[in-house]
Amino acid sequence: MARMTAARAAVEILKREGVTDAFGVPGAAINPFYAALKASGGVQHTLARHVEGASHMAEGYTRTHPGNIGVCIGTSGPAGTDMITGLYSAIGDSIPILCITGQAPTAVIHKEDFQAVDIASIAKPVTKMAVTVLEAAQVPGVFQQAFHLMRSGRPGPVLIDLPIDVQTTEIEFDPETYEPLPVYRPVATRAQIEKAIGLLNAAERPLLVAGGGVINADAADLLVEFAELTGTPVVPTLMGWGILPDDHDLNAGMVGLQTSHRYGNATFLESDFVLGIGNRWANRHTGKLDVYTAGRKFVHVDVEPTQIGKIFAPDYGIASDAKAALELFVEVARELKAAGKLPDRSAWAASAQERKATLQRRTHFDDIPIKPQRVYEEMNKAFGPETRYVSTIGLSQIAGAQMLHVYRPRHWINCGQAGPLGWTVPAALGVAKADPDAQVVALSGDYDFQFMLEELAVGAQHKIPYVHVLVNNSYLGLIRQAQRAFDIDFQVNLEFENINSPELGVYGVDHVKVAEGLGCKAIRVTDPAELGAALEQAKKLAAEHRVPVVVEAILERVTNISMSGTNDISNVVEFEEVATEPGHAPTAVRALKV
Repeated sequence: MARMTAARAAVEILKREGVTDAFGVPGAAINPFYAALKASGGVQHTLARHVEGASHMAEGYTRTHPGNIGVCIGTSGPAGTDMITGLYSAIGDSIPILCITGQAPTAVIHKEDFQAVDIASIAKPVTKMAVTVLEAAQVPGVFQQAFHLMRSGRPGPVLIDLPIDVQTTEIEFDPETYEPLPVYRPVATRAQIEKAIGLLNAAERPLLVAGGGVINADAADLLVEFAELTGTPVVPTLMGWGILPDDHDLNAGMVGLQTSHRYGNATFLESDFVLGIGNRWANRHTGKLDVYTAGRKFVHVDVEPTQIGKIFAPDYGIASDAKAALELFVEVARELKAAGKLPDRSAWAASAQERKATLQRRTHFDDIPIKPQRVYEEMNKAFGPETRYVSTIGLSQIAGAQMLHVYRPRHWINCGQAGPLGWTVPAALGVAKADPDAQVVALSGDYDFQFMLEELAVGAQHKIPYVHVLVNNSYLGLIRQAQRAFDIDFQVNLEFENINSPELGVYGVDHVKVAEGLGCKAIRVTDPAELGAALEQAKKLAAEHRVPVVVEAILERVTNISMSGTNDISNVVEFEEVATEPGHAPTAVRALKV
C-alpha cells in the first residue's frame, strides 16, 4: 500500500472525482493541503482576493457545465465563516460545491486556539454535510462520501474541515484503486408517469413549469421534446431560464411577481393544469398561493421527496430525478402520439404566442440620463444566443430578466434563493474560468458591484476576461422601490460628490478609476446612443487584453421596475408606459402586434 499524508490523499481523490480547478486563499492552517496540491499537480488553483469570493467562483464554475463541481479552499476560522454565504447560496439553488477549510490542531480546537471555530456546526444548516475530520485515516472516506452526497438526490454543497495535524499525518491510501461511490437519484415509475400524463391530457389549457432541476439533471432537450410531442406551452422559472429558447413557439414566458413577463403571467392565469418539473414553487414565482393555485390542478415532479407538498399540496406528486422522469414522459408521449391519443393543443399554444406578441414592455427610450430599459435593449443587440449571462439581485437583475433573451441552458446563471450582493463579479469569474471560450456577460447595479469588486483583480491577474455591464443610479434601487410601501426613502441613497471626480456630479464612486486601478478596462456611457458602440468596444478590449471590462451606464436616479406590490401575480404594476408600437420594443422575440 502507498503511504502519503492525508492532505495528499484528499487531493488525489479530488482529481479522481473529476476536479480540475479550485478557488481559494491559502493560510497557516491549510498550508499542508496547498503543499499537497502543488506536489500532486493536475488541479489548477485560482487565488481569490476574498474567501467569500472564492466560494462564489466555485458556484459559478459548477453552474457552467453538467458534472462540474467547484471547489473552494480557505484557512481556518474566518475563512470558513466567510464562505458561509457561498454555501447558503449553493444549497438554496441546489448547486454542489465543496468547501475545504483548515483547522487548528485537534488537541486545541476546544481551547479557543487562534482562529479555531466550530465551523462544522456553523455550516450544518447550509450544507448537505459539514464535518471536522478528527482521524486522518477517515479522510479518504469522508471525501468519497462528500462527492456522493453532493451528486445524489437534490444536489448541494459540503464542507470538510481538516485540522492541520490531520492533514500532515501519513496514512495508507492507494489512489490507483479509488472509485467514486455510485450516485443515488430517485427514479419515477412508468405507472406514475402514465397517471401524470393522464391528468395532463384531461386538461384544456395545460402548462409545463420547468425549473432549475431540469438543468441540474442535464435534461433540457428531453423537456423540449416532451413539450413538442404534447404541444404544451412551457413556463421556465428563473432558475430554469434557457431550458428552451426564448423565441421557441412553446415558450410562454416567465411567471412571477418580479422576474416575469406580462404575457407569461397572462397565459398562466388562463391555464387550468400545471405540471412542474424540477421546480420548488418559489414565492417570487407564485406570489399569493390562492391566486396561483385557483382553478388549476398541479402535478409536481422533484428529486427531493420532502419538497413535494412543502409549499402547497399538489394533486399528484412524483419523487424523481428530472432526467429519469422526462425519459419516461417522452417514451409514453411518443406511444400516445403514434396511437393518435394526444389532444390537439395548437390553439392553446397559439394563444400564448398571441399574448407574447401583444403584451410587451417598452425598452426603447432616448432619455438622458439613460433609462435602464434601453441598456437591456442594447445588450440584446450586442450579445448573441451563445452569451452566458451572470447576475444576482436588484432592480438590474429583475429588469434584465424581464427584457434580456436567453436561448440555451446554463446561459442565465443567477443566484436565486439567497441573492447575496457581491455575488456577480466572482461568479462571473468562475463561469469564465469554466468556459474560457464563452462570451460571459455579468450584470450588476452599483451596490452589488461595490460589494466584492476587489475580485476584478483576480480576473486581471489570472487573465480571465468577461464583460461586466454596470447600471449606476447611485441608489439601492430595489430597496428604495420596496420602501414606497412605507412612504419612506431612508438610508438607500448612495449619492455624494466625489472630490476626485467632479465630472460624476452626485454619482459618487468612480467605478472607471476603481476598475482601472484593479488592472481592468472600463468605459463610462452617459448617452443611450453610445451604448451599442461601448458594448462592442468592451468585447474587443476583453479579447485583446484578457481582463474583465466594465461598461458603466449612468442611469436616471429613479426608475420603478414592473412588479407586484401586493404579492399577487394578477396585479403586477407597470410603472412605465408599455409598448404600443413596434419601435418601442425593437428587440422583442416576437414583433409587437398592434
